Amino acid sequence: MTRPRSDIDVRPIGEAEIPDWIRALNTGFLRSPGVSEDEVADRSSYIEPARTLGAFDGGRCVGTFRSFEQRLTAVGGAEVPADAITNVSVTATHRRRGILTRMMAEDLGAAKERGDVVATLIAAEYPIYGRYGFGPATWMTEWTVDVPRAGLDPRWAGPADGGRIDLVDREDVRKLGPELHERVRRARPGAVSRTERWWQVETGAVHLDRAPWVEPFFAVYRSATGEVEGMAAYKCDDRWDDKQPAETAKVRWLIATTPAAERALWLHLCSIDWVTKVRSGWRGPDDLLPFLLPDPRAARITTHADWLWVRILDVVRALEARTYDGEGSLVLEVVDRAGLSGGRYRLEVAGAEASCTATDRAAELTLDVADLATLWLGDESVLRLVALGRVWEERAGAARMADALLRTPGRPWCPDMF
Repeated sequence: MTRPRSDIDVRPIGEAEIPDWIRALNTGFLRSPGVSEDEVADRSSYIEPARTLGAFDGGRCVGTFRSFEQRLTAVGGAEVPADAITNVSVTATHRRRGILTRMMAEDLGAAKERGDVVATLIAAEYPIYGRYGFGPATWMTEWTVDVPRAGLDPRWAGPADGGRIDLVDREDVRKLGPELHERVRRARPGAVSRTERWWQVETGAVHLDRAPWVEPFFAVYRSATGEVEGMAAYKCDDRWDDKQPAETAKVRWLIATTPAAERALWLHLCSIDWVTKVRSGWRGPDDLLPFLLPDPRAARITTHADWLWVRILDVVRALEARTYDGEGSLVLEVVDRAGLSGGRYRLEVAGAEASCTATDRAAELTLDVADLATLWLGDESVLRLVALGRVWEERAGAARMADALLRTPGRPWCPDMF
């Protein structure tokens, strides 16, 4: 068994080390390792050196890790401070030496001390992050709609509810989008905050040579009162087969505060001349899209996978931040091998109030901190995790009570990659 090498230095990077850190990141993600001046200037403009870790072997960066401030919506609409983790890589020549474990421990320890309630990430590979206490807390589904088969009215020319859809410019998106997204985020458990830079990148105000800017179409739905309630960005390819149009509209993102806005935007996408397929992009698994079509089978699932992973750093604040539909009390034994948030806790829910306190009462459920994260946003069943051997029921009936408390009627969803 290969043991971690003590001569590999894991630490926050200095400004002069940013180019080497970018080269290591590009290498780890199997992109060309070349680093342009524009790329260095762009990274330098937004990374926080104190939260940007590098692993150095003989002065050369062989591992990368970055985190940033994020707000995550809990069940019920409250937001919690999150340590958002991204840009994680270890160079292939330095695998199995404990580099990721050391970078993760340093970042999570700092996040705990800072007062973050959870850490979040989007996992490139499923098996990596469970051992660090992360659990998949939201899932995503992508549909491909066969438009001719969907059975939609070919004469559809716009919403019948008094609202309207307009195509707008990217300046309009930067002006209208952030406020709309905040309304969407506050209403959707699992949604995360977007930075100003996110809107700049998505509208071409910031772009790199590595990813040339191609402007998408931007559609906005306004209600009958003129309020912006939905927005979508999409691109269309240029494909014809045997003199017949075969264009695909690929949705980059679509957000809406009302079902009417969501319906109107999907019908708009499915009614564009020449478009025969619509790819939905990353959607919540309970998205309305298939059932907005007269023939839901025209929307074929092309991707279904885990999406946002969560790591609980403060059990008390995490459980008290969310709301619960039922009432009752439950004693949880939370196992955390990293020693960050383990212990025995009593969750008590009465009316609209929830309290969570450390206790020495006998545990009713025992579970790993990663499985608590999977349950926290309400998407998973405690009974199913008991059947899988991942949660242990110490008192008969405790799992069913936990399901009644923790499960939510709608599924959480994170619209974003970060």
